[in-house]
Formats: sequence, C-alpha cells, structure tokens
Amino acid sequence: MIEFKTVSAGVTAADDMVKTAAVELIEAQTVCPGKYIALITGDLSAVDAAVAVAKTRYPEQLIDSFVLGNPHEGIFPAIYGTTHIEHISSLGVLETFDAAAIIVAADVAAKTAQVELIELRIAKGMCGKSYVFLCGEVSAVEAAIARAKDSVAEGGMYLDSTVIAHPDPQICKSIL
Repeated sequence: MIEFKTVSAGVTAADDMVKTAAVELIEAQTVCPGKYIALITGDLSAVDAAVAVAKTRYPEQLIDSFVLGNPHEGIFPAIYGTTHIEHISSLGVLETFDAAAIIVAADVAAKTAQVELIELRIAKGMCGKSYVFLCGEVSAVEAAIARAKDSVAEGGMYLDSTVIAHPDPQICKSIL
C-alpha cells in the first residue's frame, strides 16, 4: 500500500505501480483529508518492485507505505466490512495517524494472538486517522494491542489504544 499527501501524486504513483509490475489494484481512492491511497496485491517481488517505484518517484508527497509478504486472512474482510462476529468477550481498539500504519498494526495484532479483526477504518471520515477494532479473550486482545502498538509507534504513527474487558452489549451492537 502507498499513502500520499496529494491526490495527483497518489493517482500518478498508482498508475506507475500497475505499469511497473504484474500487480492488481484492489483499492485506490481519496481519503480524508484529501490524501490518496492505493492497495495492490500480487507476487511479493512484484509488489515490492511496484511500491519501490512509487516511493522513489514521489518521495516528497509520500506519507507512508508497506509491503506485507503474507497478510493475515482477516485483513480484507475487516477492510470491506464483511467480518461476521457473534460475540465480543473483550474489545481492542487501536488508532493511528495514517492509513498505511493501521493495516500493518492489524496484521501484527492478528498474528500475535488468537483475536478476530472486526473492522479496519482506513482514514474515511476520520481526518486522515485510522482505527482497528478486534476481539477475543482479554489476555489475547491485550497481547495483540500491545504488539500492534509497538509496531506502529516505531514509525511515529501511533495515536491511542484501549482494551475493554466484557464491553456492554450496547457498545457491541454499535460496532457490529
């Protein structure tokens, strides 16, 4: 994924990415506040090459980027709102200042402990911020949030996080 400060740089970078390597553009859009993101998939070497081109050609407009070699299977349902959760034993919430960092944080969290990703909100209606909701047993959620926090704090994109043990049913209903 790439995230750019401007729409023009983002669209141009996305175009360069798909022309550089055999990758599939699965998400490309403007997000708040007028930033542009592009999410691609493909063989690891192709994705690496495509992201490297975008980062090299437009460094002054680049906010963040990442390449995940083996993304957790819960990432895409959480992005597209198709995750089906029956019960929330405990709820974890982590917020970042940008869009790219939240996907990395969600991947790290999901690979750290036995948790389910509920939703990944990527800078839409959030003034550029992003968040992930996840659930599981309290200790698993605590471990997942702690590790995800550490992973995004390294890049300065961590904003806030919390773990709620046994959230009220009204809260659960509001996020499911």
